[in-house]
Amino acid sequence: MIKKQNKNEARNKRHLRIKDSVKGTASRPRMSVYRSTSHIYVQIIDDEKGVTLCSSSTIAKGINVKGKTKIEAAAVVGEDVAKKAKKAGIGSVVFDRGGYLYTGRVKALADAARLAGLVF
Repeated sequence: MIKKQNKNEARNKRHLRIKDSVKGTASRPRMSVYRSTSHIYVQIIDDEKGVTLCSSSTIAKGINVKGKTKIEAAAVVGEDVAKKAKKAGIGSVVFDRGGYLYTGRVKALADAARLAGLVF
């Protein structure tokens, strides 16, 4: 009998498949997204040094997502991380969607970051 994968196992498999091709450098760091059932988290990472340059999430200080839908909250987080990246001197990033499908909250976060000035 073949065991059926659950959604998280399928996501992890997708993430491992693309992990080797998506690398962040000092000039173009990786923008990594993690999506839980209630929150969304994003980090901008320099993989060569192994450091997080900036991050944001729906639970970070200064982010007000009260009364917003999850998609609207993801857009607020995308805009916030783009502002922090610009302040840190980062203009372009490599987008790592973490194996999640590019729809809904992940797409809203990416679109908001692009509108705020990040290039990827």
